[in-house]
Amino acid sequence: MTIKAVVWGENIHEQTNAVVREIYPNGMHNTIAAALNADVGIEATTATLQQPEHGLSAERLAKTDVLLWWGHKDHGAVSDEIVERVARRVWEGMGLIVLHSGHFSKPFKRLMGTPCALKWREAGERERVWVINPRHPIAAGLDENFVLENEEMYGEQFSVPEPLETVFISWFAGGEVFRSGLTWRRGAGNIFYFRPGHETYPTYHDANVHKVLRNSVRWAYNPEGTYSAIHEAPNVPVEQALEPIVERGPKLHQAGEAGYR
Repeated sequence: MTIKAVVWGENIHEQTNAVVREIYPNGMHNTIAAALNADVGIEATTATLQQPEHGLSAERLAKTDVLLWWGHKDHGAVSDEIVERVARRVWEGMGLIVLHSGHFSKPFKRLMGTPCALKWREAGERERVWVINPRHPIAAGLDENFVLENEEMYGEQFSVPEPLETVFISWFAGGEVFRSGLTWRRGAGNIFYFRPGHETYPTYHDANVHKVLRNSVRWAYNPEGTYSAIHEAPNVPVEQALEPIVERGPKLHQAGEAGYR
């Protein structure tokens, strides 16, 4: 079965910065989608901030298996309604892959519930990405490390919740280290954060990065489909209790009445 992925890009730097435009003339989102479409099992399309509903209508998200998110310059421009729509779909089982500066994006912070802050330095440093979980599906086909000659530095502490798994740790030429590949689960949805991807460097043209992106889409995919029952909070009648019980004492809600939210 083909995995339907949507690559969401802020699509601002490509329009306003000559360096970024030269590296990604078709936009980072299209470059990432092309890398994903090299896998015959993935069908990747794109969405951008400037489109109606940021390209993420309820109908489109309902058909999306995995959403990839890259943002940086204008996180605040993302509609809170769309943020809640994305979070709801993750809880229902849609995979989410957050890239580079998307650590400060509204959807990621909403799902993490923490500041998601870190140290940074834009100096074109060498980044060595170490695979510390070599049997993890996201690391499939990689050597024990790979190098990106120019990248923005991210350094610890990274104020996110303790991850389920740490797949990668990065070392930078200036000496800092960073947990650069982390996984979580929120509701029925798998989430992966992958650090590399600063817009003024050709990171999304790198073959190892392409491999991580394709692996992570396959890992985040939930073949069970949408788990809509996660939103339900049913008022279970006494007569439907698994074991016979007798109702006693006063109560706030009448039979069948919805609870407060």
